[in-house]
Amino acid sequence: MDEQNTTSGLVRRGLFGLTAAGAAVGAAAQLLTPSAALAQTVGKSRLQVIKERGRLIVGTGSTNPPWHFEDANGKLQGMDIDMARLLAKNLFDDPEKVEFVLQGSDARIPSLITDKVDIVVQWMTVTAGRAQQVEFTVPYYREGVSLMLLARGGKFKNFDELKAAGAGVTVGGMQNVFLEEWVRKALPQAKVDAFESPDAVLQALNARRIDAYMSDQSAMRWLMQQAPGRFVDAGYGWMPNSYASAVKPGDPIWLNWVNTVYREAMMGVDFDSFAASYKKWFGIEVATPKVGFPNEFA
Repeated sequence: MDEQNTTSGLVRRGLFGLTAAGAAVGAAAQLLTPSAALAQTVGKSRLQVIKERGRLIVGTGSTNPPWHFEDANGKLQGMDIDMARLLAKNLFDDPEKVEFVLQGSDARIPSLITDKVDIVVQWMTVTAGRAQQVEFTVPYYREGVSLMLLARGGKFKNFDELKAAGAGVTVGGMQNVFLEEWVRKALPQAKVDAFESPDAVLQALNARRIDAYMSDQSAMRWLMQQAPGRFVDAGYGWMPNSYASAVKPGDPIWLNWVNTVYREAMMGVDFDSFAASYKKWFGIEVATPKVGFPNEFA
């Protein structure tokens, strides 16, 4: 799932140290207000750097719909791209003031640590290990694996029928050392067929050589969007993981600002835009947040 790497300009964060005079009057420094003391010991936030630069630099990919891919005109689109443009809109009142740095998945953390990008918006799974190297934003999607069936003409209509059939079910998926293990977490007796590409799995499903196609839920929803009425979700998902953006550690101002934009997209002023993206890329109708007490704290 690696993508092609490109390069972009380097943006470095300057750090302010204490001056010699300041060090000599340490006792006086204790009398500073908390905000003044913080200004002496903490560097300029990336938020300020970005505002002064006049554009946001985002690390992302270009080969994985519905997250990030190029349209017929070579323009990037997808859910990750929408989230990046939402940040630019809130920074500059212009969603186009964003520069995308295309990179493979293995470059996501290095590009942050070396200041090549301001933020990574690239279907990044939140893990405890990665959180030791980067700081994650609030999640904007919960991924998982699911099963896609033929809407008409298949042997099974839903997950309950698949499970009841036991060894009479054949599930296809992309070749992966974990494929069989993942299938058997949901269907312990199912037969498993591995294929070299998503197209090959899809062809096998259409030809009824397999009964179900196991894939990431987002990819499955995208396929269903491309062929309305042809496929159906079996109705069960498992192995959940969260997708979030990531920033370089040590800049709470920048992280808090990004989280504010994301939260208000999911629950507040930018909800209509966020909901439109979910509908476009996943076919999901997101319910309008209830007015009154904030449900996220209920």
